[in-house]
Amino acid sequence: MRTIAITNQKGGCGKTTTAVNLAAALAERENKVLLMDLDPQAHSTLGVGVDPDEVTKSVYDILTDNEIPLSRIITSTRVPKLDLAPSNILLSGAEAKLSLTENREYVLRHRIDSLGDIYDFSVIDCSPSLSFLTLNALVASTDVIIPVQTHYYAVEGLKQLVETLRIVKDRFNPRLKILGLLLTFVESRTLLSKDVQNQMRNHFGALVFDTVIHRTVRLAEAPSAGEPVLSYSSDCRGALEYRALAEEVIHGKTKSWTTEKNLVNI
Repeated sequence: MRTIAITNQKGGCGKTTTAVNLAAALAERENKVLLMDLDPQAHSTLGVGVDPDEVTKSVYDILTDNEIPLSRIITSTRVPKLDLAPSNILLSGAEAKLSLTENREYVLRHRIDSLGDIYDFSVIDCSPSLSFLTLNALVASTDVIIPVQTHYYAVEGLKQLVETLRIVKDRFNPRLKILGLLLTFVESRTLLSKDVQNQMRNHFGALVFDTVIHRTVRLAEAPSAGEPVLSYSSDCRGALEYRALAEEVIHGKTKSWTTEKNLVNI
């Protein structure tokens, strides 16, 4: 199973939108997919039509109680082949408990490993901070996607994030690799957006996905309907772009870890 963490400590970069819609796009291609919501705001949970207030067992429980397996909290969604490990507000209390847990960095990895080969992919929507929750996600993952909004402040924090990824790779998870930087909320009619895209590609090269995600009305509306944009408006631009991203994830060239040297010199 490939486990993909969607992470960036900057809010508003399209992290949850990407987690939900990439998971749906992978499932649409007949992969069995688990979407894991590791954000106390539970937006991914809401994004696939599950009410966090009605969740009785969540990711919080598997992180704080060794007796509760991951399989017990998983629920199906309306999207065929897409299951959910839900979150709710209780997850905000997991940090304190994890800090007192032995081998706390590996808790989520052990839970995911216990699933075996039930799923082809798991996609983790990380919390918007470099926390114990995010550390657990990175230690559990094989791959990382970093959504980056196309504005001039987009690279703020990237150096810190990539340094964190390097530490995780060196100390806890040698298999971890960056799949790529995903440019999000692109506004193709503005010179600013085009300029930032060009700068990102010139600076980061092959580390940037070919696919970009444009800002569209349908993509913004889909979460309020409790479904991915792929089912909300199957032929809209956002749906097509997330399908293209799924293609890159499945078949695209692997980004080189050495390319990340560019990130260190921001």
